[in-house]
Amino acid sequence: MSEQVRNPRLEIEYCTRCRWLPRATWMAQELLTTFEAELGEVALVPGTGGVFEVRVGGEAVWSRSSDAAFTDAADIKRLVRDRIAPERPLGHSERQP
Repeated sequence: MSEQVRNPRLEIEYCTRCRWLPRATWMAQELLTTFEAELGEVALVPGTGGVFEVRVGGEAVWSRSSDAAFTDAADIKRLVRDRIAPERPLGHSERQP
C-alpha cells in the first residue's frame, strides 16, 4: 500500500488584542489563492502580545517582532513558496533583482 503525501499545514497566529483578525484572514485568503494545490490546510491561531506569525509545518517563515513593521503579501508569498514549492514562479508578484 502506497503512502499518501500530505500537503503542509499553514498557520497564521495573530494578536486578538491588536485586532489583527482582518489582516490574518486577508493573508490566509492570499496564500490559499496562490497555493491552493500546495497547502493541505490553513489555520488561524488566536494569540496575544502583538504576535503575527506565519508558520508552515510548525516552522516560522515570517514573524512580526514587537518593534517591526508588517511586510507586504508578496514577501510572505515568496517565503512560503521557498518552503513548499521552490520551483514555482509567482508571476507578477515576483520581484526582479
